[in-house]
Amino acid sequence: MNTNKTYAGIPKEYGSAEKAKVVLLPVPYDGTSTWGKGADKGPEAFLDASENMELYDIETDSEVYKVGIYLSEPILDFETPDAMVSAVHKTVKEYIKRNKLVTMFGGEHSISIGAIRAFNESFEDLTVLQIDAHADLRKEYMGTKYNHACALYEANETANLIQVGIRSMDHAETLVMDRDKVFFAHEMVTDDFWMDSALDLMTDNVYITFDLDAFDPSILPSTGTPEPGGLFWYETLDFLKRVFEEKNVVGFDIVELCPNEVDRSSDFLAAKLYYKMLSYKFLKKNDYVEEGFSKTEEGFKKSPNATDDYDE
Repeated sequence: MNTNKTYAGIPKEYGSAEKAKVVLLPVPYDGTSTWGKGADKGPEAFLDASENMELYDIETDSEVYKVGIYLSEPILDFETPDAMVSAVHKTVKEYIKRNKLVTMFGGEHSISIGAIRAFNESFEDLTVLQIDAHADLRKEYMGTKYNHACALYEANETANLIQVGIRSMDHAETLVMDRDKVFFAHEMVTDDFWMDSALDLMTDNVYITFDLDAFDPSILPSTGTPEPGGLFWYETLDFLKRVFEEKNVVGFDIVELCPNEVDRSSDFLAAKLYYKMLSYKFLKKNDYVEEGFSKTEEGFKKSPNATDDYDE
């Protein structure tokens, strides 16, 4: 991975660590996946696709890269899952304190554990919105609590976890799952108001963890464990746009892209999804600078030890 280049090939003036409002952390980790391997190649494929993407977003009539997107050095070289979680937690926490919008691209879903922990420590009354095919609520799997199958167990214990798109899980996960906060794919198909219900369950501050296997494999086959019956592009964007409009999204990650030579469309979809999420974030109230980081009348509260490292 060439760390000298900028995200999506944007001009260096928009990619500097000092001025950028957004930090993108690649985490090419695939240490505990159990079926389709290759998530460690996801960040590189995502970045390559991003360089071939138009940077003007038609829907929002915006060029969100101009808020500044800093492509950080990748977090890598882990000997154990515990070490990976600790490294992600430390790095994410440092950028939160610098008042950046921290985003990550994985990598398998276990990379989210450290990030969610950092955000939960930094923001009051945090909601974790999980968009995923799998519940990922095992307490431990294959000898570690930091397995990809355990990615949301800690969040379920310490934050307000909302799960959307779930269609595969182990029976043991039903014992810890809060079914009132789970939107199963087979029920969403016949529920015209599932988006309203999900939004009603969220607190003001929201962290989004997006596993790409949430999508139906007909539009995104390149993922470790594709499951039939998933989400489609425009319904997903409709939901995300509402979340960004109505809530304070404090950060997000996208995980589980497993690229292959036959299917390049999955890489491009992941690239477009990331850029769309940023476009929605910074379009909110037409404010490119302060949204999501200042204390507002709606009650969003940032960690008191956060500091700015850029001039507004």
